[in-house]
Amino acid sequence: MTDANFISQADALELIGRKDVAFVDGSWYLPAQERDGHAEYRQMRIPGAVYFDIDSISDQASNLPHMLPTPDQFAQKVSLMGIADDDLIIVYDGPGLFSAPRVWWTFKTMGAIDVRILDGGLDQWKSNNLPLETGNPNPRRAKLFSANFAGNKVASIEDVIQASKSGNPVVLDARPSARFAGKAPEPRPGLRGGHIPGSKNLPANTVIENGRLKSSAELKKLFESLDLKPSTPIITSCGSGVTAAILALALDAVGYDHVKVYDGSWAEWGLPEGPEIETDDSE
Repeated sequence: MTDANFISQADALELIGRKDVAFVDGSWYLPAQERDGHAEYRQMRIPGAVYFDIDSISDQASNLPHMLPTPDQFAQKVSLMGIADDDLIIVYDGPGLFSAPRVWWTFKTMGAIDVRILDGGLDQWKSNNLPLETGNPNPRRAKLFSANFAGNKVASIEDVIQASKSGNPVVLDARPSARFAGKAPEPRPGLRGGHIPGSKNLPANTVIENGRLKSSAELKKLFESLDLKPSTPIITSCGSGVTAAILALALDAVGYDHVKVYDGSWAEWGLPEGPEIETDDSE
């Protein structure tokens, strides 16, 4: 798919070594995927790439997984990684579209000017026999990232409680349908099963095909089937705020301008002491 949030492998290849371009490996996986993003990065990466660990570049004071850090915390960490807010930031993950959208959304939320996702990801890069770097990575020279937090991209639990009661914004859940229905267990222990009352379900894998977003026509059809218009305010949610960013990316690709990501997602809502839930049995 061609979109302003993506960059082709051929175009990215031409930018390797540029001082105003930062390649960022944002690979992160669920335990069931049996892949270690950081280990794979240390073994092999796009030349000059740095690793963005969504678990360490997060709010370390929160008990919830990989919550956004404060803008100051984010700026300090990525500055030391050698990334400036006015660099062209090229984010990738292994399969193409799993954790890279979360890293894309995080940089955009913190005020980065130009963030692209590598079309096809590192797995496709390898298949194309494009240059790779092995051995210990060389650190980039520190730069200055001036954070400019975009609060209109983030939803809090209070926002979602209000949306659940009123139906505005629409809450769109990216989890698999069985988990949404409360018929499959959550991968994180201790969470209740079900979904946010009034929310709609669009599993993240339904907007992806072969590691890329589906065509604009297919995406529009999916969103319209849920009565979502480009002007509809939407909050995307998922298990812990990662695949919710995939839906945010897909919505952005076809002109949906009023989209927030619920950072806490089901990791927060599904806690035993969390707000009311619904299951298929309760509806």
